[in-house]
Amino acid sequence: MQPVGFTPIPNRISRLVEVAYNLWWSWHPEAQDLFRAIDARLWEDVYHNPVLFLQKVRQSSLDAAASSPEFIRDYHEVLISFDEYQIYDKSWFSQTYPDKVNKPIAYFSAEFGLHECLPIYSGGLGILSGDHTKAASDLGLPFIGVGFLYPQGYFKQEITPDGDQAAIYQKVNFSEVPAQPAFNSEGKEVVVSIQLPPRGNLPERLVYAKLYHIQVGTVPLYLMDTDIHPNAHEDRELSARLYGGDQEMRLAQEMVLGIGGVRALRALGIHPAVFHMNEGHAAFLVLERLREFVLQGIPFHEAKEKIRQTSIFTTHTPVPAGHDAFPFPMMDRYFPKWHEDLKISRDEFLNLARQDQHWGPTFSMTVLALRLSSRHNGVSKLHGEVSRQMWQWLWPDKSVADVPIGHVTNGIHSETWLFPPLKQLFDKYLGKNWTRDIDNNDMWNKVYEIPDVELWDVVSQSRAAMVNFVRARTQQRLTRVGLGQDQLQATANLLDPNALTIGFARRFATYKRATLLFHDTERLKRMMYGDGKRPLQFVFAGKAHPRDEPGKNFIREVYQRSHEAGLAGRLIFLEDYDMNVARYIVAGVDVWQNTPRRPMEASGTSGQKASLNGKPNLSILDGWWVEGYNGKNGWVIGDPNAEYDNEYAQNHADAISLYELLEREVIPAFYDRDSRGIPPKWLTLVRESIRTCAPEFSTYRMVKDYTTQLYVPSMG
Repeated sequence: MQPVGFTPIPNRISRLVEVAYNLWWSWHPEAQDLFRAIDARLWEDVYHNPVLFLQKVRQSSLDAAASSPEFIRDYHEVLISFDEYQIYDKSWFSQTYPDKVNKPIAYFSAEFGLHECLPIYSGGLGILSGDHTKAASDLGLPFIGVGFLYPQGYFKQEITPDGDQAAIYQKVNFSEVPAQPAFNSEGKEVVVSIQLPPRGNLPERLVYAKLYHIQVGTVPLYLMDTDIHPNAHEDRELSARLYGGDQEMRLAQEMVLGIGGVRALRALGIHPAVFHMNEGHAAFLVLERLREFVLQGIPFHEAKEKIRQTSIFTTHTPVPAGHDAFPFPMMDRYFPKWHEDLKISRDEFLNLARQDQHWGPTFSMTVLALRLSSRHNGVSKLHGEVSRQMWQWLWPDKSVADVPIGHVTNGIHSETWLFPPLKQLFDKYLGKNWTRDIDNNDMWNKVYEIPDVELWDVVSQSRAAMVNFVRARTQQRLTRVGLGQDQLQATANLLDPNALTIGFARRFATYKRATLLFHDTERLKRMMYGDGKRPLQFVFAGKAHPRDEPGKNFIREVYQRSHEAGLAGRLIFLEDYDMNVARYIVAGVDVWQNTPRRPMEASGTSGQKASLNGKPNLSILDGWWVEGYNGKNGWVIGDPNAEYDNEYAQNHADAISLYELLEREVIPAFYDRDSRGIPPKWLTLVRESIRTCAPEFSTYRMVKDYTTQLYVPSMG
């Protein structure tokens, strides 16, 4: 039976509905090509959303596809792959841990970046969660995701003619995305409630959250929405926007995520063997689990130990301000009787997460998560070291080196981020089944068997595709702001599809130093134009948090620089950075530039996506690059061992290093061509980037590490 509102789909192709509601299609280009083949323009108009596509597509287009032998052939090939994918007993997990397949792993995260048609992610944390979920599906883990389905998602970024970031919130219609209401065993929609204190005109009240189900391969993802009746307007806003509102709203959101998330799983009849808190936002789940155990008659300290042994915590930020902490008076208002339910004193309850600040004690979500879990990790080797220093005070009897916080370095979901023509090249030279063996280092040595001509052709294709995308997006923006036809026509020559192109795309937090490139603008201009034979160009993209004024100032500066004489036309700021934009940039640039202030980059995964696509990194030795750099697959900016008196001195030294690397190494390597017009030295960098980074920084390796080091040991 087809969903209400869909164009009637011929029986011959009726399983398109099933494919549309499983995000499996999002990392299988051949599945996306089915929808594109039916109506390519509509596929772009609905922003690659197959559910909305099937609601808007014309009957005649579906009928034509159903009568096309070529389409039917491709359709059946996709369904064969789709069905084979879901054979559970052939998965890595079921073959490696056959006795653990009935022990679910509940993964709680405030955001999940799955695809651009579901704008419920802001940046690195969400993309990591989405990639983690996809790899858990690929590997067959008994994995369940829990989070929020934000009706207004994260904001759509528009850049004004002055370069200011405008945050536009657009309501997501859940009937038009691959999400459906979740039902319990009795066939009823699941709605959970959480008690919150009075606020404003609202008396002490219950807040209700409706549960939605998103299928990601073999993994169910359950996301909560508070924008429902009978919630008051203020409570409907709790899940409206990702990272919106004040501290009170953040506390209420995190209660819904942690406490409501556990209650949602119980309502579904799911009893996880392991709970994984992805960052501290979900840490209140341990309080709900404590309450459950104590209500069953288990003493508090015994319950606490049970929870510790089955809980895992991953911290993602080395920046103190990135760790949520709430004043004790606020906790008293939101959790007034919880200590009574747990049969402990108020002080014992607050001390579960006490962190003393200069303005007084606070209830720290990170402290709560660390104290109520037995296995903890940072997201890179360096971040693990930084985290042990940050939180050593919780283990005063241990040296920093012995603090029990390890690391599992982040990775990326390779099939999500790989340029399709490069995937076809890998299919040809690595073998058709290479995607099942992504973390096999030896297999990737075969990239050296790819002929120069074929590899350079794909590198050039990816750059040309990105340039065309940048031109089209820029034209759309200029049309929106009302510029004339002459200016619109000028976009046809924006960027050079054959020029060395460097990319910088990420969240515009100030520590990432997006404007470091402009430390000596005249020197930069000389490099970009040089002798006229070695052009250099830059593509920037990224959002700043709506309340991050310094970050927004960085965006304004980059945008204004892109109109400066000597930079205009060769330096672009592309608005509304999302997963679609990211795929074009990580595949299309030639070099990935990253300039964080060390050691403030916990991991970073955008450079890993670039490396997979054969783009060497030009980066500060921070985050994952400490482990990824081998001296032959990219460049290191600055001296990681140097100490500076102030930020200006550090910026100056790093900027000079960046310029020298560009002038002496990067530009010459790209433009040193042989008689075929191919840069052999550059292709060695391309191959080495792929060979070294593709297996080590894949979510296959990452999820296997989580499984063997954290999940399975926590199952008991």
